[in-house]
Amino acid sequence: MGNLFKTAVLLAALTSLVVLIGQAIGGQQGMLIAFILAVAMNFGSYWFSDRIVLAMYRAQPIEEAQAPDLYRIVRQLTTRAGIPMPRVYLIPGDTPNAFATGRSPQHAAVAVTEGIMRMLDDEELEGVLAHELSHVKNRDTLTMTIAATMAGVITYLAHMAQWAAIFGGGRRDDEEGSGGGVFGALLMAVLAPIAAMLIQLAISRAREFQADASGAQLAGRPWGLAKALEKLEMASRMAPMDATPATAHLFIVNPLRGEGLATLFSTHPPIQERIARLRAMATRS
Repeated sequence: MGNLFKTAVLLAALTSLVVLIGQAIGGQQGMLIAFILAVAMNFGSYWFSDRIVLAMYRAQPIEEAQAPDLYRIVRQLTTRAGIPMPRVYLIPGDTPNAFATGRSPQHAAVAVTEGIMRMLDDEELEGVLAHELSHVKNRDTLTMTIAATMAGVITYLAHMAQWAAIFGGGRRDDEEGSGGGVFGALLMAVLAPIAAMLIQLAISRAREFQADASGAQLAGRPWGLAKALEKLEMASRMAPMDATPATAHLFIVNPLRGEGLATLFSTHPPIQERIARLRAMATRS
C-alpha cells in the first residue's frame, strides 16, 4: 500500500508539472491547454500503448504448439496469480529480455525475446515470467505507461516554453495572465524535464522492486529470478538491445548500456541490489 500511495503522489507531481509548464507558456489559458493535452495523451496511451510497443519491437504472436513449455509456465503462473491468460509474443533478436504490457490483466500481453528462450532454463524463465505477470497483476504496466507518457508531454511542453520565452521575450513579466515572464519560462523549460525524468525513474524503480518480490512469491522460490537477472545483466552489457529510451522501463533489465553516472538515471534499480533482496528473501523462507 505504501508503494501505491507513493506512485499516486508521483503521478500527481507529473500532472502538476504539465500544468505549471502550461502556465509558463500561456498563463491560465496555457494551463488549460496543457491539461487537455495531458488527458488526450493518457487516453491514447491507455487504449493503444500495448499495440504500439509490440509493433515497435516487431513482436509476433506465438501459438502454444510453437512454444509449449513457455505456455505451460505462463498458464501455471496465471492460475496461481488468479489473472486471465495473457497474449504471448516473441520478439526477434538474440539479446535476452522480456516485458509485459496492457492496460489491465484482461488486456495484457507478455513478450519474450528469442535470446531469452535460448539462454534460460525453465526455473529461470519461470522467475522472469513471474516478475512480468506480477507487473500485470499489480497494474504496473498501465502506471508506468502513463508515467512515460506524462514525461513525454512535459518534455514537449518544455521545448514549447523555451521557444515561447525566446520569441515572446518582449512581453512584460507582469502582464495579466502571463506565466511569469521570459526568465520564468526558461527556468521551467530547463528544470521541468529533469524533474519529470527523476519522477519517472522513482516510479519505475519502486515498481521493479515490488515486481521482483511478488514474482518470487508467485514462482514459489526467489532463486530462479535471481539467477536469471545475473545472466540477463551480463548478456545486456555484452550486446545491448536496440531499444528506445522511452520504452526501456518496460523490460525486466535495462536494454540500454549505461555505465558510471549514467546508472544513476537508469529506469531500473541496480541489478546487484535486486539480486541481494531476492537472496535475502530466500534465506528468510
